[in-house]
Amino acid sequence: MERYLPSPGRTRRHAARFDRQERGLTAFLTAWADDVPVGTAQILWQGCAAPEVRARFPGCPELNGLSVWPPELRSRGIGSTLIAAAEERVRAAGHTLIGLGVDDDNHRAAALYARIGYRETGCRYVDRYAYLDDEGVRHEVADPARFLVKELPKEPDPACGRPAPRGARPEP
Repeated sequence: MERYLPSPGRTRRHAARFDRQERGLTAFLTAWADDVPVGTAQILWQGCAAPEVRARFPGCPELNGLSVWPPELRSRGIGSTLIAAAEERVRAAGHTLIGLGVDDDNHRAAALYARIGYRETGCRYVDRYAYLDDEGVRHEVADPARFLVKELPKEPDPACGRPAPRGARPEP
């Protein structure tokens, strides 16, 4: 995975996500094109880590870490396919709501989420994370964000059975 979807610095992001999945905390999804990983996302079953989000949306799984790489593959349906797969898994697990955070400066992602049915909640928070760069220096990141939610039908969406975009297939 690191060869095709590099983690920033020394984070070993994919290994950490696989580990959390093995412990039952997440579902780690990967989209493939011609046997090459081209996108990832994860479902955080415990929900968003931000306390202000957890207080308003207790028990709401969060779609997190959606990424398509390389950038020239964006806007081809890969991210939408990953989102649909995550929504279906959350619905199948008995949840009727899924949430996600979007950074204030990520207008392109916000437009996608609105287009596919995610709504603003007015819940704002600071997305905090850290990573080690290639020299081993720790960087703290604090991105202002807002939490969006989508109501999920109790029954499967017939559109979820439609074929994925050419070459894309989400996998756990």
